[in-house]
Amino acid sequence: MTPPNRKVMALGNKNSSKENRVWGKVVRKLAVQEDHKRIHKVAEALFRKAEDGDISAIKELGDRIDGKSMQEISGNSDAPITVIVKTGIDE
Repeated sequence: MTPPNRKVMALGNKNSSKENRVWGKVVRKLAVQEDHKRIHKVAEALFRKAEDGDISAIKELGDRIDGKSMQEISGNSDAPITVIVKTGIDE
């Protein structure tokens, strides 16, 4: 039950239901064409970029192979967390 002074917010992207994931459907369809040759070409291109030192390609390979690393949030569990958003826009 939600306390009376708190708002209930919907979590996640409502437009990303399994039925609305058009991009993923199209990419999967293209990936399996020609006996998976297309997805192999993409994977090989990513691997070559990583070999050449492309940091974003290296990170992507690491995330795909080992999984994304978890970011630990630590601090005093009794104190509230303060989030400061700096946009660089003068107010």
